[in-house]
Formats: sequence, structure tokens, C-alpha cells
Amino acid sequence: RSQAGVTFYEDKNFLGRRYECDADCPDFHTFLNRCNSIRVEGGTWVAYERPNYSGNMYVLRRGEYPDYHHWMGLNDRLGSCKAVHIPSGAQGHIQVFEKGDFGGRMFEATEDCPSILEECHFREVHACRVLEGTWVFYEHPNYRGRQYLLPKGEYRQPVEWGAVTPAVQSFRSIAE
Repeated sequence: RSQAGVTFYEDKNFLGRRYECDADCPDFHTFLNRCNSIRVEGGTWVAYERPNYSGNMYVLRRGEYPDYHHWMGLNDRLGSCKAVHIPSGAQGHIQVFEKGDFGGRMFEATEDCPSILEECHFREVHACRVLEGTWVFYEHPNYRGRQYLLPKGEYRQPVEWGAVTPAVQSFRSIAE
């Protein structure tokens, strides 16, 4: 298994000042004025727009992100990050519901879903049960827009996964 770590760079294409991280960091904005590229050496990470794990979140898998558009960032501001701990061999299993409190139609999935409308045949997700694994909800189809991280558990309303509106149009499982 490779070393888990992430490096944030002030400039695009891994240039400028950098901040290397191998553990959760509640506030790295004092080390960098901005973040325009990221290199994830190992593991899965969640970077947050502001310190103390607040603001928009971005799930980062192993790989290179030469500018903020590659991690679907809205701008070049990041302030904190956390490692996502995923048990090895974890399989994803989720149930999404058309209405709050697990009402309306239900769609069960063990694979990624690029379009809720096409796959589930309903417009929005208002509740879900993460039965196995860790999942990411996306605001738009094809894994774009705001992201929400959902570890195993029950979510009766969108506010419980951090959303203001039930704007979930796609989702995918995170596995190592």
C-alpha cells in the first residue's frame, strides 16, 4: 500500500508554494494564499473551501489535479482537508428515495449512477440509506457540481448530508 498523502500548490501545474499533508488538517490557509493544483499520492481525501471543514467540499482520489477545474472547484480557495478512511474490500450499497423520511419511490444501487433521472426515474433524492461503503452525491448529472460525502448511515432529509436543497443528480461509491 502506498503512502497516503496530499500536496496542495498555490499555482497551476504543481508550481509555487506548497503544503504537504499526511493527516487531517483543520486549517492550512495560513500556509497558502490560494490553491490551484493538487497531487494526491495515496488514499482518498476531502478538501474544504474554508478552515474547520466547512464550505464546499471536494472529494479527491489518487491522482493529479493541475488546476481547480479538475477537482470541480468553484474557485482557488481551500482551507482544510480530511482523509477518508475506507475499509479495504468495502463494497458500496445504497438506497435513494424520492421523498423525505424514506417515502415515495426507492432505487437501490451497488454501482455508480451518472444520472438520477435516467437511472432512478425520479427528479430528486430527498432521503437515503447508505447500507455499505461511502458515497458521494453530486449536484448535477455526470458527477459535477457541489459534492456531499455520505458515510454509512441513514439520511432522512437533504440537510442531514449538508445540502440546502435536494439537488442530487448523480452519485458514486468511493472505493480504494
